[in-house]
Amino acid sequence: MRLRPELRLRVALAFALACIAVVGALGATLYSASDEMEETLVDQIVSEEVNYLIEHHRSNPDYQPATGLNLQYYVVRTPDEAARLPRDVRELPPGNHEIGSGRNERHVAVRRSGDARFIVVYDVGPHEERAQRFRNLLLVSLAAVAVVALLLGYWLAGVLTRQLTDLAQKVARLSPDKPHALLAHPEQDAEVAALARALDDYQARITRLIEREQEFTADASHELRTPLTAVRTSCELLLDEPGLPEKARARVRTIDEAARRMAEQLQTLLFIAREQALDASEPVALAECVSDAAEPHRVEIARKGLAFNVEIDSGAVLNLNRQALHTVLANLIGNAVQYTESGCIRVSFTGRRLTIADSGRGIPPASLPRLFERFYRSSDGAEGFGLGLAIVKRICDQYGWRIEVESRPAAGSAFSIAFP
Repeated sequence: MRLRPELRLRVALAFALACIAVVGALGATLYSASDEMEETLVDQIVSEEVNYLIEHHRSNPDYQPATGLNLQYYVVRTPDEAARLPRDVRELPPGNHEIGSGRNERHVAVRRSGDARFIVVYDVGPHEERAQRFRNLLLVSLAAVAVVALLLGYWLAGVLTRQLTDLAQKVARLSPDKPHALLAHPEQDAEVAALARALDDYQARITRLIEREQEFTADASHELRTPLTAVRTSCELLLDEPGLPEKARARVRTIDEAARRMAEQLQTLLFIAREQALDASEPVALAECVSDAAEPHRVEIARKGLAFNVEIDSGAVLNLNRQALHTVLANLIGNAVQYTESGCIRVSFTGRRLTIADSGRGIPPASLPRLFERFYRSSDGAEGFGLGLAIVKRICDQYGWRIEVESRPAAGSAFSIAFP
């Protein structure tokens, strides 16, 4: 996934780029204007000098102007004088010319008057050096502007986004089951206040929804526990009957045990619905818990002729909520029994990892990513995994257990639970 930089940094970068663009454009304009003015000034100088040379030569044919550091004067009347000219100047026609480049650039003015050629050569190397220093100064200034603009932009962006950051921190601390102060307050900017009011409204709707769900689960708990209590009470009374046949007594015990398990699972599911975890933790012998979870499936295991192997040391004990683990194991073992027609089911425990593996039909690869969704049905026409695996996933998430699945079609499946 491509990571985007934070808003504050993006604002700072945008501010810095804008400053660089403005200063860069201004610097380029100044440099271009300066270079153009310099070129015009040099051309004007050589033109004036060559005209001055012609005027003095007319009044004094023997006039020899003094050669300066940057200016050279030539009067060419004979082939010998032409031969003494610099090679790149000899054949220049009348007019203004630029020869060479960089520090070797020279501006040349050539004029003809009578039978003589008048030439003025101006060395602009020092001007080019100054222009290079000016360019370097512009680049250094541009880099300095970039750094200052980035730092200033980052600070300004922090000032502008501080209210938004504070709002995000307050939202992160919100809890649906705890009262909180309103996020919107008069000191906020209009845009941030509008967002805060929208979040307040949304939080209020969530709170009302949770309250309704909690009321429903409380009512459902009461309505379901009452008949379950009646069933268990009736079972206890029947078991106290001295004339009850032993076969009937065994069936009553089965009913009583099923009602007890149903009450415990009801309690677990109600806590899941309320997004709470059962706090009661106790030392749980894993082998015993696996045996209890498999008990309701013994008849189906025997009917299919499956081998049910528990490869767990009798001393393997974990400190956790017994009923939560029982619910998870009951669902996973039930799925293994349902989708295995022959072979074996193996439950093992190594390195705080509990694994339920079967030799059943397996799970299509396309179904694995959605395996723990509620009411999801695979594409191979299977009956579907219903709520069982969704409940397993929610219990594991609430207790910090990590559940993983490996499966291949026609090669069985293996569900593993890693305990923290």
